Amino acid sequence: MRSANPNFSTRERILGVAETLFARHGFAGASLRQVTAAAKVNLAAVNYHFGSKESLIEEVFRRRLDELNRHRLAALAAVQARADHTLEDVLDAFIRPALEQSMDSAGGAAFVRVLARAYAEHDERLRKFLSDNYGHVLRDFATAFARLLPQLDKEELYWRLDIVAGALTYAMADFGMIKRKSDVSEHSHREQAAQHLVRFAAAGLRA
Repeated sequence: MRSANPNFSTRERILGVAETLFARHGFAGASLRQVTAAAKVNLAAVNYHFGSKESLIEEVFRRRLDELNRHRLAALAAVQARADHTLEDVLDAFIRPALEQSMDSAGGAAFVRVLARAYAEHDERLRKFLSDNYGHVLRDFATAFARLLPQLDKEELYWRLDIVAGALTYAMADFGMIKRKSDVSEHSHREQAAQHLVRFAAAGLRA
């Protein structure tokens, strides 16, 4: 079993602790000393698995974004295989996997805060890493949206998609006024959030 592998468990423990500390203190504010203390490992273990703090930060993102974007691209491929797919279908493929990950009990909420910090802290190296490794996913979706919205020029489309992505990040972070009621399951709450966001985004893109 995977959990029996000591290298795997140590690596995952470091990543989980780093994600929590980066979410709480930012990338500059959380030191490797804090990470090693919280993960109960020495600095040599961090260097062995990641090599540097910058590489550790990148792996925190890879651990979540690789999986998220696999799900997004699989959903997009399934949608595009249907000749009658709609704008709402493409939006659902973009939005639903992200909301599902954000509500994952195993650190989903912390990762949303980490992702927000990547842009709020204006870390150009990290932005380049995200663009180089995951920009193609956004471009694939932009191409799919462009086919369904031929009346929008590229600049206008990208403005609108940027706003949609911002609304999605807000929903992922659960900052909004609509909180889950005690008698509503997380699954139902996520479904409601996805449906409302898809409808709202489709209206904005078509306007």
